[in-house]
Amino acid sequence: MVEMRVAGIALDAASRSPIVLLRDPSGRRQVPIWIDQAQAQNIMAGLSDQTPPRPLSHDLMVELLQAGGLELSKVIVHAIEDSTFRAVLKLRTEGDEELELDARPSDAIALAVRTGSGIWMLEEVVADASIPVDAEADAEDAADFRRFIDGISPAELVRHINQAQTEAEEDPG
Repeated sequence: MVEMRVAGIALDAASRSPIVLLRDPSGRRQVPIWIDQAQAQNIMAGLSDQTPPRPLSHDLMVELLQAGGLELSKVIVHAIEDSTFRAVLKLRTEGDEELELDARPSDAIALAVRTGSGIWMLEEVVADASIPVDAEADAEDAADFRRFIDGISPAELVRHINQAQTEAEEDPG
């Protein structure tokens, strides 16, 4: 199993659907999981560390777990079936008994970020669903862009933009 962390929430460029991105510890692979808008907001609320005036559903779930003497020890995303990820909540009772509950990955992630519990994924799932991330290339691109911006005057930048717009208008296809 691989412990993953929430790298962020993104939007699918084609469908405009939210995606939660889980990244492996090496930072070389991330797994996109398509979710709906409400699920994205629940995860983002958990990541924000801001306490809402009234508990949201997942905040209430955490309180219910605590009231029942249960602790969320970890979340495991264990399978992909028909393009749908499957997850379980691993719970521990006060008497150290372990329980397992089926959960949607988005709900499991929302609970994990609120409780500080680990998000784990089977290696086979990571291998099947991950997309490569080239952090070095991203950092290099950012550094190149910073050098470009640092080395150009505002007037040159305006000329550059105007030239690009003119070229785009002349070649619409």
